[in-house]
Order: sequence, then C-alpha cells, then structure tokens
Amino acid sequence: MTSETDDHDVTNPQPIDSETATTRDAAAEPAAPADASPEEARVEPTGAVTSDDDATGASSTTDLDEGEIAADYIEELLDICDFDGDIDIEVRAGRSYISVDSTGEGNLRVLSKPDTVNALQELTRIAVQTKTGEFSRLILDIGGSRAIREAELGALVDRAVEKLEEGGTAASLPPMSSYERKLVHDIVAARGFTSESEGEGRDRHTVITRA
Repeated sequence: MTSETDDHDVTNPQPIDSETATTRDAAAEPAAPADASPEEARVEPTGAVTSDDDATGASSTTDLDEGEIAADYIEELLDICDFDGDIDIEVRAGRSYISVDSTGEGNLRVLSKPDTVNALQELTRIAVQTKTGEFSRLILDIGGSRAIREAELGALVDRAVEKLEEGGTAASLPPMSSYERKLVHDIVAARGFTSESEGEGRDRHTVITRA
C-alpha cells in the first residue's frame, strides 16, 4: 500500500482557508487557445510539480491569473461551438475552480458529459501552463457536471458502507483521479468511516474501512 501527500490517504478534510470569486461573461473578447491535444500527458516545465497529489497552492494573484487565462480559453471554445455561457472563477484553498453555466435549455449538454468535461479540463490546464510556465491544478465544471458526479460518488460510498455494515472488513472503490478521491475521502469521513488510497498511477483507488 502506498500513500499520497495531498490526497488525504487517511481522511482528514481540511477547511477552506480562502475564497475569491469572479464572474465572466462568455461574450468577452477571448484569447487564442493553446495548440494542444486532449491527451492526459502534460508538459511539465523544469522544477514544476508533476502531479495533482503533490502540488501546493499558489498565491491568490497567481490563482486569479490562472483563472483569467482559463476563462479566456473557455470563452473562445464557447464561441467556436456557438454556445452562450456565464463563466465563474473561484479560488478555494489555492486551487482555481472554473464553472460554466447557461440559462438556455440543453445549451451546454453536449459539453457537460463527464468524459468531455475531463478532456476539456486537461486542455484548459495545458493552455494555462503554456501561458504561465507553471503546473495547473484548476478544476473545470460545465453545466453542473461536477455536482452530478459528486452525488454519484456519494452513492458509491453508501454502497461500500452497506457492505461494511453487513460484516465486510474493507470495501474498494474504482480507480479515480486525485480530485475525486479527495471528494470520496470527505464523504467517507462524513459517514463516520476511514479511507485511504492504494495502488499506483491509473490504478490508484480508495479503500474504505471502519474507523
């Protein structure tokens, strides 16, 4: 069993220590997007942190710059797709959160599928990294997709907890990103159980046990 630094292998949810929010209108003049493919591999500048789990928070100014660059990239994407959307930039605990919402029915539905959001998030991170030269840990949400996913993770945890209450000693969840594992750790703690991450790379997953 291996452990991560910021993934909270042993559940210990941390409070939000700072919060900054900005709202952008998607009609604003966009900046040209970076020429990048949706591959998961990322270009790491010399001395940059190489994983979400090991990254540390940057200053509020850097985070806001990161959010502005990401918003410009998303704005141009929306223009290309001929979609309308409001972009919110929020900074929590040193990480930028970019949310895209629209009042039009089904306007963002094609972009809000989980796999699509994850791919766009990787492209946006690469675009930010190209501009700043620093590794990006931003989180992208389109059309409330992250809230939907969090509810799905909650359901997974509930099923795992049921197995433990029926006499199981441990319950393993499927492999997930460090961000989703952090959400799982917080959900597990709220249920009164303990969780830690096991495995390496794409196989890294969460194991839930009794507290």
